Amino acid sequence: MNDTERDIDDLAADVDQVVSKAARTVDLGRRGFVIAAAVFVLIVGLVLPWVGNHAGWQVLTGEGGAIPMLFAATCTAFGVLGSMLTLTTRRWWIAWVCAVGGWFASVDGVLAIWSQQSTGASGAAGGGPGVGLIIAEIATVVLAVSWMRVAWSRT
Repeated sequence: MNDTERDIDDLAADVDQVVSKAARTVDLGRRGFVIAAAVFVLIVGLVLPWVGNHAGWQVLTGEGGAIPMLFAATCTAFGVLGSMLTLTTRRWWIAWVCAVGGWFASVDGVLAIWSQQSTGASGAAGGGPGVGLIIAEIATVVLAVSWMRVAWSRT
């Protein structure tokens, strides 16, 4: 093999490596900014009141009831941590995890809001959802839609 054939083989190997990496990643484009902004809004929602005087991060640690705690856990896991990981690595499969997990968290959020508006076992009405819970639900739905669009955009 002469030098030209080796150079062509090296170039072909480099091209194959780039194509393989591109097949595993997603191009976020403007959606990346929307996702980053929604993550920020979700973090703000976690600091504001959710259940009574308990902020979202306090609900995450076990205060405020089981259903809001489930939403706090899923929106933090998929909405904040998963989104940060996907924005950093741009891995396609993690975008799918964020998309599916975001929809699961969105349903949890609706249930968490509903649990604060419904009559409890004692017959007393709930105190109503806090502003942080509503903001977190809206941000979670925006993230779920955005991640679904990113996941489906890969050809």
